[in-house]
Amino acid sequence: MSWRTIVISNRAKLDLQLNYLVIRMDTVTKVHLSEISVLLIESTAVSITTSLLAELTKKKIKVIFCDEKRMPSSQLVAFYGSHDTSQKYKKQIAWSEEMKKLVWSEIVAEKIRKQAEFLKDLEKVESNLLQQYIEEIKPGDESNREGHAAKVYFNALFGMDFSRTLESNINAALNYGYSIILSTFAKEVVAQGYFTQLGVFHDNMFNEFNLACDLMEPFRILVDRKVASMNLVEFDSKEKRELVDILNQTVCIDGNSEYVSKAIRIYSKSVFDALNDGDLSIIKFYRNEL
Repeated sequence: MSWRTIVISNRAKLDLQLNYLVIRMDTVTKVHLSEISVLLIESTAVSITTSLLAELTKKKIKVIFCDEKRMPSSQLVAFYGSHDTSQKYKKQIAWSEEMKKLVWSEIVAEKIRKQAEFLKDLEKVESNLLQQYIEEIKPGDESNREGHAAKVYFNALFGMDFSRTLESNINAALNYGYSIILSTFAKEVVAQGYFTQLGVFHDNMFNEFNLACDLMEPFRILVDRKVASMNLVEFDSKEKRELVDILNQTVCIDGNSEYVSKAIRIYSKSVFDALNDGDLSIIKFYRNEL
């Protein structure tokens, strides 16, 4: 099973040699592709061969590219990730509006539940209000309990002066971590044969990753927990490595302990199965390990 996260932070040349990723810097390092889960190219001074890109795509290895500020800006996404992609597309287009609303309500409830659990761990009284919001969720979250919960949650977590629109190291870290989680979900959507553009709730015509945005919501809390524990006097390479490493944490899902990257795969498939079969009980959410 692939497990390594490879981060390229400095000038380098990357190419393919006998199923190995070859990293040419001052020295030459080789990593077998079967070991790689994520390749994060943090520097813009990196050159990469098309043969390597083609093989990374074929092996379904997640590749994330960063901009000049070393923030995730794009990713490598295959056109087709499954042998039965055409059939999956038809199923996705046929998902009923009623079922999409019910699934979205489950996802929102789970997201708020995890936010409440985190605040309870921190002994924040606002966790009680979030529990109340869960009980008030309607199909499709028509009353926007998610939005109300987010305001209460972030203010309880980072202070009443905090806003997600502020320029700060906290927001930079949150955005970076969310980008890593989003890219992992986008990879899984494609790998399992579905459109990333056609979401359950998110429906922005300019967003290529509407479905991934839907699915990732309960996993945002993993980033929140990490960022809240960090001393963000600065936000640099060390802090970014910690956020990328979230994918290598373990959680409980479907009765087993799994890496977050594997849990994302299991959970995503369960949501697709629920939508296709019209059965909410199929959805498998993760739990934090004790």
